[in-house]
Amino acid sequence: MKIGVIGCGNMGGGMALQLHKAGLPVLCFDPDKSVRSRMAGQGLETDDAADSLAAQCSIVLLSLPTAAIVQSVMQEIHAHLTTDAIVLDTSTSTPKTSQAQYQLGKQHRFNFVDGPVSGGPAAANSGTMTMLLAGDASVIEKLKPVTDILTAKTVFVGPSGAGHAAKIANNMLCAANLVLVSEAVQLAKSAGVSAKDLLEGVNAGSGRSGVSEVNYPKWILNEQFDSGFTMGLMRKDVGLALALAQEGSINLHGFSTIADIWLNQSSYIEDDKDFNEITTFKAGT
Repeated sequence: MKIGVIGCGNMGGGMALQLHKAGLPVLCFDPDKSVRSRMAGQGLETDDAADSLAAQCSIVLLSLPTAAIVQSVMQEIHAHLTTDAIVLDTSTSTPKTSQAQYQLGKQHRFNFVDGPVSGGPAAANSGTMTMLLAGDASVIEKLKPVTDILTAKTVFVGPSGAGHAAKIANNMLCAANLVLVSEAVQLAKSAGVSAKDLLEGVNAGSGRSGVSEVNYPKWILNEQFDSGFTMGLMRKDVGLALALAQEGSINLHGFSTIADIWLNQSSYIEDDKDFNEITTFKAGT
């Protein structure tokens, strides 16, 4: 069972290394030659073409930045995939993209599973990600030897496309919580309560979240801002949430204001900055 990894950046590269360390044969491709060289330097086999990789692997893992790139890569590789191959898309894509690739798989006798991940580069490099899986349950079961290496937790969320819908909703909440927890910190400080003491109280109560329990102590209070996930990537995910709501004729009253902060009001925080820097947002800056 050779596993191909297409997209070897912060997330894909970490996943490839975890599979390699577990003793599985891994073949890597990234359009950036320097990334391929880095992976080769870490002992992994690389290929200089995605379609060549696809022809050699029974499982192909995608870790790509956008749904459009997922679609483009699938158009390039689908005719080269072996019969019954499994494509596991760990990117943050869209439900429609996954559903289209799932149907393409039915036509060309390969399997497509959406499995977007949470946890960031640190989790990718330690095999502790959470993965939301959607597609055929029997195919997902076949992926278990791989997902057991890559994740601390997997959740089956439904048919094709459900994984990416759930991931978009999850990232929408993360984006909102970063803004709201930062405002709670400002509120408490104005009343003489330190951020550290506030978060201890919040995390013991009903207001706690992944942002208050993980992001603040790990990347924000210490001003490290080095999670490996950028403002640009979260802005993309905020846009995906708004687009999905529009498709479903859903009015996200509360989130719309927060989305405006991410997409418009905080434009002075550049896309390549860490996404946790949204907590430094000041209105009118």
